[in-house]
Amino acid sequence: MSSKSSRTPTIYDVAKAAGVSISTVSRVINASSSVSDDTRERVQKAIDRLAFVPKAEARARAMKDFARIGVLTPFFTAPAFVQRLRGVAQGLLSTRYELTIFTIESLDHLNYYLATLPVTGHLEGLILLSLRVNDESAKKLKDHGLETVLIEFPRQDLNTVEIDDIAGGEMAAEYLISKGHQRLAFLGDTTDLGEFAILPITMRLLGFQKGIEKAGLSLPIDFICTSQYTVIDAERQIEPLLTRPDRPTAIFCATDMQALGVLNKARALGLRIPQDLAVLGFDNLDLADYVGLSTIHQSLDESGRLAVEILLSRIKDPERPLRHVRLPLTIIERQTT
Repeated sequence: MSSKSSRTPTIYDVAKAAGVSISTVSRVINASSSVSDDTRERVQKAIDRLAFVPKAEARARAMKDFARIGVLTPFFTAPAFVQRLRGVAQGLLSTRYELTIFTIESLDHLNYYLATLPVTGHLEGLILLSLRVNDESAKKLKDHGLETVLIEFPRQDLNTVEIDDIAGGEMAAEYLISKGHQRLAFLGDTTDLGEFAILPITMRLLGFQKGIEKAGLSLPIDFICTSQYTVIDAERQIEPLLTRPDRPTAIFCATDMQALGVLNKARALGLRIPQDLAVLGFDNLDLADYVGLSTIHQSLDESGRLAVEILLSRIKDPERPLRHVRLPLTIIERQTT
């Protein structure tokens, strides 16, 4: 009896005392959000009562009941990517899968992951956010059976979730012109991000130009404003355009964050919104509703949840047909147009 009481408690003892699986104990130890408050409290009390100290090898044994889903993403801190990741995390919440995020900074970085992740066996599935996959990488993913979903990049041989950015730009032009505007401008980051990332902003600009031309109007080159993906740079870059005597009466911003910068600068210059200047964003981030920004809604959270749904269904049954989903875009009219 005494030898039993002096034995160092294990994760199995904690699981038995709390009436849960060792996987649940491991989730609590690793601060996973996929555990209810009641269960977390029960496990924590068992840990305290037994004076259990997690050891690396014990945690590793518990992790055998886990499987990992990887997400490759550029620009991890950009709100649109954060909202998509939130959707992915929500989709995995009640599953046995843990989320592992890999941030991409270059084409070499992307190619390294696409070359190594399929062969390591560390992942059961992979989701790529706004990243290009070439033929060689696609073949490796398929040959090694690593189920994959691409968000925002179309490939017929892999699962995809996307929107039509060109149609979104056209929609913006048609909407602003229907409001009576004829001097239209565009603000967005159209710089080449390198071979590893896709260029949705450039496609939104192309669609915007297409919609303007369809109405018999034109978008002058000096009414196309290039700005980094920040509020501060949008404020800086848009000022010369807003102080011109022939300034635009409406601006389509390729992202909500940049639209916020345009609104700040316009108000600082004494322009009334929307009487003197209408501003339309793109994304419908959480902040858009808070600041009353009119915007084009794309289903950011839903794209992440849907990617998880497609991925898990393919992991369960690899013979299921590939899915190619194009999510709809809608105008959300608020106080800025």
